[in-house]
Amino acid sequence: MKMGLLVVDMQKIFLHDPKEKLDVREACEHINYVSGLLRGKDQMVIHIQDMEGSNEDTDPEAREFISEITVGPKDIRITKEYSNAFWKTNLEQVLREHEIGFVVVAGFAAEYCVTFTANGAMERGFQAAILQRGIVSTKPDAINSIYRDRHIISWPAIQFMMNTIV
Repeated sequence: MKMGLLVVDMQKIFLHDPKEKLDVREACEHINYVSGLLRGKDQMVIHIQDMEGSNEDTDPEAREFISEITVGPKDIRITKEYSNAFWKTNLEQVLREHEIGFVVVAGFAAEYCVTFTANGAMERGFQAAILQRGIVSTKPDAINSIYRDRHIISWPAIQFMMNTIV
C-alpha cells in the first residue's frame, strides 16, 4: 500500500491577502516537509486546484498555487469544481492506478474542502487522515474542532512510516 498527500486549494485567490492572519506559513512548512518525505520514497503528492467560478476571474494567475507551496515535477494536479475533490473528478481513479491506500489531506479550507475531501476518501474505501498543522481556515475554532473530531496525523508519524519503506 502506498501513501498519497492531497494538498487542497492552496491558491492565491483564497490565500493572497490573509496569509499572516491565517498562519499560512506554518501550514506550508508542514505541507512541504511531508511532501518531501513522500517524494523521497516514491509516494504520491497531488495538488487539488479549485476552479469553481474561474470563468469570472479577472486575474489569470489567481487560481495558481501560492509560492510558499512546493510543487514537484512529478506531482499531479487535479482540478475540481466542488468542495469534495473526489466529486466529478478523476482523483479516485488516479489514486487506484497508483495503488494508494492511505491519503493525508492538507490545505485550505479546513472546515470545508479539506474535511469534505477526507470524507470523500473514506467513503471510497481509502484510509484517510488530516495533516496536523497542515491545514488553514478563516474560522478560528475550525482547526481545533477538526483536531478534536477527525483523524489526524503528524509529520513525525509520517516520517516514521516513510523510514520503514525500503
